[in-house]
Amino acid sequence: MASILPRKDRDSNIIGWQARVRKKGYPLQVKTFDRKGQAQAWAKQLEVEMERGVWQDRSEAEQTTLAEALGRYGRDVSSLKKSGQIELYRIGTIKADPIGNLTLAKIRGADVAAYRDRRLSVGLSENSVRLELALLSNLFTVAAKEWRMESLTNPVLAVRKPAASRPRERRLVGDEEARLLAACADWLRPMVILALETGMRKGEILALQWENINLVKRVALLPDTKNGTARHVPLSSRASDVLKSLPRNISGGVFTRLDVSHAFIATTQKAGIDGLHFHDLRHEATSRLFEKGLNPMQVAAITGHKTLQMLKRYTHLRAEDLAKLLG
Repeated sequence: MASILPRKDRDSNIIGWQARVRKKGYPLQVKTFDRKGQAQAWAKQLEVEMERGVWQDRSEAEQTTLAEALGRYGRDVSSLKKSGQIELYRIGTIKADPIGNLTLAKIRGADVAAYRDRRLSVGLSENSVRLELALLSNLFTVAAKEWRMESLTNPVLAVRKPAASRPRERRLVGDEEARLLAACADWLRPMVILALETGMRKGEILALQWENINLVKRVALLPDTKNGTARHVPLSSRASDVLKSLPRNISGGVFTRLDVSHAFIATTQKAGIDGLHFHDLRHEATSRLFEKGLNPMQVAAITGHKTLQMLKRYTHLRAEDLAKLLG
């Protein structure tokens, strides 16, 4: 049974209307509206849903702002991810936007679209905006499945996403490898060679420990990778020789210098090489593994790619090399 009651100020002026819905077997539902018609419509909708047995409690979704939900998401979800710090940065950005003041129940596709357009208008890349929208989408999914907000629909699913950025296809050409290695500092050169020979990520190379390297069997163990699973990486003779040439230090780590990104940029500039990132060496290594004749399963076992689709993104075979295989 629903009741609609006026809310009054000290001078008995009506300032709103409170709807109260009572039905056996359901918790009391109370909500305040500016107009009486809104209160009546809300109460009627709830009563119909209760009669049909499809009612879901919206109170928590109606009381929780997006900023509050993002804070909880950061604690419960992002903090458990390897990329948690990056995601927490994105969370802070979204919380500071006007959309953060809206309750989850009130956010519609138009609100998400307006947020998307605001982010693009300040010069954020389309791929970065896609990642922010993906975070928002997952938040709504988690809230509906795990936070007792089953009534929530995901407004991000109704919004057009910015175009995905094209995967990088940069490979070393001509004498770029020789020029790059010649320009490298003594401490950086072994890292570059390992990246080219093994396809390991920069973070995986920096995390290498001597106790996890078997130079007799030519295998390096990566106990903690980006995707959360351990991986054994076979070492080519070139990679093995590089590791043998390195001094051992008391910390047990193979490398101690961490300023790789800035040093690599300076090195490419010194070598006169344009548009090459350290991560492109992983693309180069993956493509070379295929060119050596390894099949996709063998390459994935070395590089750690979980799906063939992701492996494809990192593989850029040269047409001229494929032509030679055709005879």
